[in-house]
Amino acid sequence: MRFSQKQRRVLTWWCRPGDWEAIICDGAVRSGKTFSMGLSFFLWAMARFNGRQLGLCGKTITSLRRNLLAELVPYLRRLGFDCWERRSENLLTVRLGGHENHFLLFGGRDESSAALIQGSTLAGVLLDEAALMPRSFVEQAVARCSVAGSRLWFNCNPENPQHWFYREWILRARERRALYLHFTMEDNPALSPRIRARYRSAYSGVFYRRFVLGEWTAAQGRVYDFFDRDRDSVPVPEGDFQEWRISVDYGTANPASFGLWGRQGEIWYRVGEFYYDSRREGRQKTDAEYVRDLRELAEGREITRVIVDPSAASFIEALRREGFRVVRADNDVADGIRVTADLLKRRRIMICGACADCLREMETYCWDDKGRRDAPKKEQDHAMDDLRYFAMDLAAEEQNGFAATWVERRA
Repeated sequence: MRFSQKQRRVLTWWCRPGDWEAIICDGAVRSGKTFSMGLSFFLWAMARFNGRQLGLCGKTITSLRRNLLAELVPYLRRLGFDCWERRSENLLTVRLGGHENHFLLFGGRDESSAALIQGSTLAGVLLDEAALMPRSFVEQAVARCSVAGSRLWFNCNPENPQHWFYREWILRARERRALYLHFTMEDNPALSPRIRARYRSAYSGVFYRRFVLGEWTAAQGRVYDFFDRDRDSVPVPEGDFQEWRISVDYGTANPASFGLWGRQGEIWYRVGEFYYDSRREGRQKTDAEYVRDLRELAEGREITRVIVDPSAASFIEALRREGFRVVRADNDVADGIRVTADLLKRRRIMICGACADCLREMETYCWDDKGRRDAPKKEQDHAMDDLRYFAMDLAAEEQNGFAATWVERRA
């Protein structure tokens, strides 16, 4: 395997003891930072320690295995490392040259995750996707590294420039004695020009600046700024559909939005929708009435799953009693918008012209530029929410092996 100059810096930075206490790598997607950092972490750990515990952290343990360990562990074995994992314990044991160390796997998904790592004593920790983890988790992981000679390893893709990790670690890297390296796609010799071009065409707006240019930039303007209603909406295609699904953003005081999705080949079409604004209509609907509305939208089609706003507990139960297979939606807004944008650009999901409310919201769905975190304005976003639920469910299904996807870090 060939390594770029910047990757070689990652692989060797720890060879001169005393210079740095940590390393931070950020930048573009597919820039080679994750693999080189993971390899360097294991080389360092096995050279410096024996009989110690170290930490490997991702947003979730599933994403950690997929993004880092799936490629790295086979490579380590080819280099002569003995590696075996006890999945039930989230423990990876590695042996090399008479040294044996234990690597504990942690997921830093939310604020409660800090309790999972609390109490551990670590000789070092690697945080993959550090900017996607809550501050409490990252700070707890750092505090666990109390063994003499311990080091901290961070990598991430850029987020909002007001993000705490950017302000507290990247801008203060020298003060914290952290080596900071910024990666671009050109730092990954494994990428061909064609693959680089594919990634450049996959993103636009804020996502292009972050994931392709590697900038910490604020989200501004329209969320789906690449989408043109006249160019990108399509008529309902002719022919048979192989599968039908419905996505639901539930509302009583707020509007409710249902999307009807049909699959032809690898493409999912939003062929119809239901949208009800109780304030405009002057009357709230019951769960039973919404179930009838969903049946009318389905028009006798066999619906294989209904993806529902996870907070709509009573409506989920009403649908299950009526025999529908219900899936609770993943309501991660930032990840959901990234995934939806990718699927729209790749034309894996398409909006038909009959979906007037969805198309209307696409044109007005904007970032809230007054917040410290990336979030869209909570205005006229109900069809956008059910669209996002559908996209996240589809991406999760593909990542579990039903189809290929190259969405970066879904996460």
